[in-house]
Amino acid sequence: QGFDSLLSTAQMPGGVSVATMAIGKAGAKNAGLLAVQILALGDAGLTQKLDQYKKDMAKQVEAKNRKLQSAHG
Repeated sequence: QGFDSLLSTAQMPGGVSVATMAIGKAGAKNAGLLAVQILALGDAGLTQKLDQYKKDMAKQVEAKNRKLQSAHG
């Protein structure tokens, strides 16, 4: 059923950090974003770009929500 695989990833001992992502396109996108977040810790320019990306994403979600609300509100 995959439960053993889940536990082998999620139940790691202390000192063995794990970053588990979803499968497919969403997981690949999240893995890339995690890598950028790690790299941005030492790069102010990258931090600014990441912050702007997140703000843009939030604006897109808000716009989609407004559209949904007007169609179904």
